[in-house]
Amino acid sequence: MQKIAFNDLSAQYAHLKKEIDAGVAEVIEGCHFISGPQVERFEQELCAFTGRRYCVSVANGTDALLMPLMAKGIGPGDAVFVPSFTFVATAEVATLRGATPVFCDVLEGTFNLDPDSLLEQIQRVKKEGKLRPRAVIPVDLFGQPADFERILPICREYGLFVIEDGAQGFGGEIRGHKACSFGDISATSFFPAKPLGCYGDGGAIFTDDKEFYDLLVSIRVHGKGTFKYDNIRPGLNSRLDTLQAAILLPKLHAFEKENTVRNKAAALYTSLLKDRFDVPEVPEGFSSSWAQYTIKAEDSAHRDRLMKGLEKAGIPSMVYYPKPLHFQDVYKPLGYRPGSLPVSESLSGRVLSLPMHGYITEEIVASVCDVLKSL
Repeated sequence: MQKIAFNDLSAQYAHLKKEIDAGVAEVIEGCHFISGPQVERFEQELCAFTGRRYCVSVANGTDALLMPLMAKGIGPGDAVFVPSFTFVATAEVATLRGATPVFCDVLEGTFNLDPDSLLEQIQRVKKEGKLRPRAVIPVDLFGQPADFERILPICREYGLFVIEDGAQGFGGEIRGHKACSFGDISATSFFPAKPLGCYGDGGAIFTDDKEFYDLLVSIRVHGKGTFKYDNIRPGLNSRLDTLQAAILLPKLHAFEKENTVRNKAAALYTSLLKDRFDVPEVPEGFSSSWAQYTIKAEDSAHRDRLMKGLEKAGIPSMVYYPKPLHFQDVYKPLGYRPGSLPVSESLSGRVLSLPMHGYITEEIVASVCDVLKSL
């Protein structure tokens, strides 16, 4: 069996080497390493891809979530509703602002924010009266957009600011509308493992609001006003490097082709595994960019056996995420107990992600499935 990579960045580079090398050389020769023309070009192409009017590229996906909270003035005494089954950055940005993350459960089939749990938590917080409900950060986990068709009406009813966390969702869709086009603001990450990843860190924020865009542009560079040394608000140093923009441009141009490969691989995984394993669900009208292809084992012991069997066969696998956020040590003071969010707690003990990338072959998928079914 050929060596199998979990996310084969080497294969991608081999296919895009000429374009990537030329882009990097152009930046080095031009010596415009900060805010070079490639950055603006990349932002414009991202807008065209997502359908948003404005894009602010930033240094990483965490800043892409943090900066909208800064611009909105969210802070102490405010409640920010987030799913518990996700990466910590989604909740961390609320904590960094002095706000309180309020954890919600997720849907078993899609791994995404459960609208019923969101509504329940909003109503609980309002009834208790200790925090002001201010914002919701739904996550497009594993490549599939959250159920914004149900989430957005709830948020409008309660006047909540919505930040779409599209760190993994870039390229997914709901009825033809691209991920990173939902909510008041959208954010994504270009961490190398993401569907659209750079060779380091990077991120972007999307909006249709010109006033909010101008705020974000200011915050991105130390709260800049009319010129570099005019500082009118607290800000960050959060620019996307020109080199990373130059690397991302050819990757964006190849994205749709790679996404087609990922979707075909996901369909093959599902067809070969559905009779033996609990496979991911994609609701009608939704599509995923398959940042991860994640199955569910019977329990943690079963998952351990599967991982060991795959490893013995030379097949990598990963667990995203082994502990829900409401059980992380940093959030213990919030007082969540076992059973508080049962779906998130169950998934953390059962999920298992398999090799997936834009250059995976049918032969590799079939080999992975053969090993899994033999265990």
